[in-house]
Amino acid sequence: MCRQVWYASFARGRITFLRRAVAEHAAYEGMTGRRLEDFVLVANEITTNAVVHGGGRGRLRLWAHGGRLWCEVTDQGPGLPPGWLGDMRPPTGFECRGRGLWLTRMLCDHITIVSGPRGTIVTFAAVCE
Repeated sequence: MCRQVWYASFARGRITFLRRAVAEHAAYEGMTGRRLEDFVLVANEITTNAVVHGGGRGRLRLWAHGGRLWCEVTDQGPGLPPGWLGDMRPPTGFECRGRGLWLTRMLCDHITIVSGPRGTIVTFAAVCE
């Protein structure tokens, strides 16, 4: 059974609040230690991407299902550039950008990315242990 945990709209300046709220809700759902830290890091990266690249605002939704905590971040930006979705290589060099989706793929048990000219939806999950 799917259980809604939390939902919030966000814009520039609310990322710190989101990160704290995700950490609280994930801990309440049973995440601890490194798994909790990784989940919060991924939520931070994806919401930051929505603000920087996806139109400046978005929505975040958390729910529990099948022993996992799921997070969906939605924006209304222009979508990812062609070829971006299939790139699984780690970022090169010392650039400060380009690591959010790669980190998500490395740190989460599940990730789905749907992107088009009306926005991007990133859904990820981690086991609540």
